[in-house]
Amino acid sequence: MTNTLDIAQNLDQVSATLPQHITLVAVSKTKPISYIEEAYNHGQRVFGENKVQELCEKFEVLPKDIEWHMIGHLQRNKVKYIAPFVDLIHALDNDKLAAEINKRAQENKRHINCLLQVHLAQETSKFGFTFKACETFLATCQEKYPHINVTGLMAMGTFTSDTDQIHEEFKKMSEFYTQQQNKFPFLEVLSMGMSGDYKIAVEYRSTMVRIGSTIFGNRSYN
Repeated sequence: MTNTLDIAQNLDQVSATLPQHITLVAVSKTKPISYIEEAYNHGQRVFGENKVQELCEKFEVLPKDIEWHMIGHLQRNKVKYIAPFVDLIHALDNDKLAAEINKRAQENKRHINCLLQVHLAQETSKFGFTFKACETFLATCQEKYPHINVTGLMAMGTFTSDTDQIHEEFKKMSEFYTQQQNKFPFLEVLSMGMSGDYKIAVEYRSTMVRIGSTIFGNRSYN
């Protein structure tokens, strides 16, 4: 079981491996409030959740200067619950979801920051735009969805122990991001890398990593 001292130490250890310009998203999904409070008290302000209900519950009781990221696959019928406060949606992966986010953002008189999820991994279970579809979306998103700020791209590598494959995938994604950033200067974020592969992702220009178990341990609660 992870204790409070471990969380602080783990945050320090992870932070020590990251260049200063990289945003660390502490993935707090399934973790109790006390774990998040300990990370918060140690200076962490960016947290990621993958369930809308849990995200809303934690938002209500935790300090309001926390930056909440929705990192999981987002269903359209759940957007309305997080639209008033979410800081960044990591997994905008289709036009219908974009239309719903834009609608709910407008209702709340907001512009919601989003990352476009690109399907990079070999697993068919993962979501995301193809490279071609992502390019098409980027070319029209500001006109079609004026209440969405597309701030970058996100991709997940294949869950594998084959580091050569992970290197290849992240290299491909980094090259694609560079190409798109040259055409669309509003892209500022490349989100790649989780607990098992974030050090590789950093080699390929990732500017945002999502770290859960390395900080909070594997224990979860229901």
